Amino acid sequence: MMKQKEVRILIYEYDSMEELVSEEKELLLKAREASLKAYNPYSGFGVGAALLLENGEIITGNNQENSAYPSGLCAERVAIFYANAQYPDVPVKKIAITARNKKGLVPYPVKPCGACRQVLLETEERYSTPMKVILDGANSIETIDNAKCLLPLSFGKDDLLDT
Repeated sequence: MMKQKEVRILIYEYDSMEELVSEEKELLLKAREASLKAYNPYSGFGVGAALLLENGEIITGNNQENSAYPSGLCAERVAIFYANAQYPDVPVKKIAITARNKKGLVPYPVKPCGACRQVLLETEERYSTPMKVILDGANSIETIDNAKCLLPLSFGKDDLLDT
């Protein structure tokens, strides 16, 4: 018998950074700073990510393009992989993601690509700690309670384990 299932995702929208708590404002400013340092000569689209680790460290990353496009890497994965390499036992509490083009910050909150969503989810599962996601845009900011919400029908470690 066919059953219907519903997937719901709560997204919180803010009109400005001033509505965020202070550590989230700081994280967003760090992501914006990182976006200015992106290596994006081909797309002109600079993405910045900032992670708040459970130990209080803030790690930033930005997109790194390459003329052979698949050889580049997104800001979120640059930051996550660096954090996992330097602090392998420390969970990520929050991630802020922003983007800019030649005109400045993009108007609406930028969303991670599918590959980044998978890596964020894996990192969240790795530490059994929800990772709050903060998505930045010039006209609004969105927050999501955890990375699982970005990829609700996900493939994860439980799919590989012999249960």
